[in-house]
Amino acid sequence: MHRPIRQRLLLIVLLLVSALAAAGEPPTRPRVGLVLGGGGARGAAHIGVLEVLEKLRVPVDCVAGTSMGALVAGVYASGMAPATMRAELARADWDDLFQDDPPFADRSFRNKVQDKRFLPASETGVGAGGLHYQTGIVMGQKIKLFFNQIVGDDRRLRRIEDLALPLSIIATDIVHGTRVVFRSGPLSAAMRASMSVPGLMSPVDIDGQRLVDGGLVDNVPIDEARERCQADVVIAVNVGSPLLKADEIGSLLSVAAQMVNILTEQNVARSLATLKPTDVYIKPDLEGITAGDFKRTSETADRGASAAEAVAAQLARLSVSESDYAAWVAQKRVAPGPLPRVDEIEIVGLRRVNPVMLEKHLRLGPGEVLDTARLNDSLNKAYGDGYYENVDYSLITTLRDRNILRVTPQEKSWGPDYLRYGINLDTNFKSDSTYTLRAAYHKTLINRLGGEVVFGAEIGSKNYLDFDYYQPLDPAQRYFFEANLRYGSELSTLYQDNNQLAEYRVVRGSGKVVGGINFGTIGQMRAGWDQRLWQPKLNIGSPLLPDESKVYGGWFGQIDLDQTDRLYFPTTGWYSGARYFESPAENYSRLDARAGIFHSVGDWVLSGRATYQGSPVGHLPLYDAGQLGGMFNMTAFGIGQLKGDDITYGNLRAERIIGRLPLGLRGDLRMGLLLETARIGTPYTETRLKGWLNSTAIFVGGETPFGPVFLGYGYSSSGDVGGYQNLYLFLGTP
Repeated sequence: MHRPIRQRLLLIVLLLVSALAAAGEPPTRPRVGLVLGGGGARGAAHIGVLEVLEKLRVPVDCVAGTSMGALVAGVYASGMAPATMRAELARADWDDLFQDDPPFADRSFRNKVQDKRFLPASETGVGAGGLHYQTGIVMGQKIKLFFNQIVGDDRRLRRIEDLALPLSIIATDIVHGTRVVFRSGPLSAAMRASMSVPGLMSPVDIDGQRLVDGGLVDNVPIDEARERCQADVVIAVNVGSPLLKADEIGSLLSVAAQMVNILTEQNVARSLATLKPTDVYIKPDLEGITAGDFKRTSETADRGASAAEAVAAQLARLSVSESDYAAWVAQKRVAPGPLPRVDEIEIVGLRRVNPVMLEKHLRLGPGEVLDTARLNDSLNKAYGDGYYENVDYSLITTLRDRNILRVTPQEKSWGPDYLRYGINLDTNFKSDSTYTLRAAYHKTLINRLGGEVVFGAEIGSKNYLDFDYYQPLDPAQRYFFEANLRYGSELSTLYQDNNQLAEYRVVRGSGKVVGGINFGTIGQMRAGWDQRLWQPKLNIGSPLLPDESKVYGGWFGQIDLDQTDRLYFPTTGWYSGARYFESPAENYSRLDARAGIFHSVGDWVLSGRATYQGSPVGHLPLYDAGQLGGMFNMTAFGIGQLKGDDITYGNLRAERIIGRLPLGLRGDLRMGLLLETARIGTPYTETRLKGWLNSTAIFVGGETPFGPVFLGYGYSSSGDVGGYQNLYLFLGTP
């Protein structure tokens, strides 16, 4: 037999043997790529799909996700079971996560004062290049810390390339409009970048790229899944929001949302066109669930499960045996280890802020086991100081098994100098209404101890110029020195028997030198000298005040405590304060005291307030008289209508929450009833009102971009002039 013939026969035999051997082996399963699309809160439907895949024992070889799909994909690839994921997302307080600042009670007292005077959202950076603005309504402070926790960054820094399940996360380079794919790098940072909805959440800077929501370029990344693990079959889950109807587009926000939806739907259509007959396409019925309905995560997950069940026959073809699936789970899901002991703490990246100013918030030291809740609370309080875009961390384990907690604050790119604005409208639709526009140049971090300078101006019913220099005396900012100058004028109206007798424009000036101590975030105590000027100038009416100026001064001491949970519309907490001023040369003193409490029961908020204005020594002079009148201050009376000495006031307030602001905006809409009472021991105006006065008010109020707004009506049956009543509109900062 010729050699070529023998070689051919040998090859045939080998092929037959190989074929027979292969016939006895189980068929190789197809490689499966899972694609989880973006859609905001609608992405919770992905959890239900994962639960069905688990029930049907369908393993996947890689997963690609965008936006909310990136969150679910990242958590899934990090090893968390779908049921646990459902519980974690349902337990999360999404309203709070989309509020960067800590509760109002946890902010420094100085920040509380500034935020009451100026609109917090008005902060505009001033620098060599002109004006600079915040890059999103939400900076993502709490969201990022939440991501850290659910992927296990509090045990060690989780990197995409180290995960057992190959993962791809899609983001958009907002500068170049290009698609960015994360196959490596810190997991939680990639998730945060992919979820940065333009305008709502600030972009994330990674490796020189400014990144936003990946849905703009690839909301259902099918091609990426095929490439990531050479997938034979793709399971694609589309949870995108449909285009708004014509009657739903009626505001700037809805127009912006529609623009994003159009861009997203265009790239989704292109992706879906690449699906093959062997692929599995899942589109849950999410009618009625919006991209902001994070509180409905369990319901949304259920709808995702229903959609997956509807294609169970297709998914079942990808099922494996119980033992094979158990082996896959064991490989992909690694149980989180115990929280580590921290050997060292580093604070890196600060250029202007003294690290001690951040360290004062850390309630964790070297040698302690990391407490995630306590760490997050500390970093959120540090963020509340107002110096940072975000305050993050990573846990690094060295070759010598030392655990380094690296705190990575990012200072505001639009700071440290700002323009700030305020507005005030307080009208009873009569001649004594007031309005004020307010602006200030706020220069922060002028030295390593965190000194600040504020140049302010007001125009309207109040016309003022003021200057404030605030200088902490230690790096932890516990002790401080402050100097303040203020000069201007304001309107003051005099009443008798509910008739306006005169309106004055009163020139006022003051100069203060103060030393004080901060009690953490609870409050502040201060003492110093207050020098004042008073000069009334008659506008209209009878000349009831002396035509002379008065210069006087005295020592004062003051304490203020505030533990309410919100700047506007508190729901829980309390506040109290007292100020004592004594002028030996004028032979009088003045005591101002106040206290209030808020308590919530369901959608009801109950509150009470009490104040006192009076003179323990001598009598309050006309130029320093106490006063009441105006919204929530004896509402039935005009602004400043009740003037005198020894003034006691109290109220009880019940409010019903009837609406809430959209995600990312804190506040709610309320209707309420207010019961008020007051006694003027020594009246200087409305002298015929004796004993305890009453006032009852009804009102509706809510939060706007210009501050709180209230519309209310107050009535009092006090006196013998037929009652007192006023309709009030209040808008802006006090």
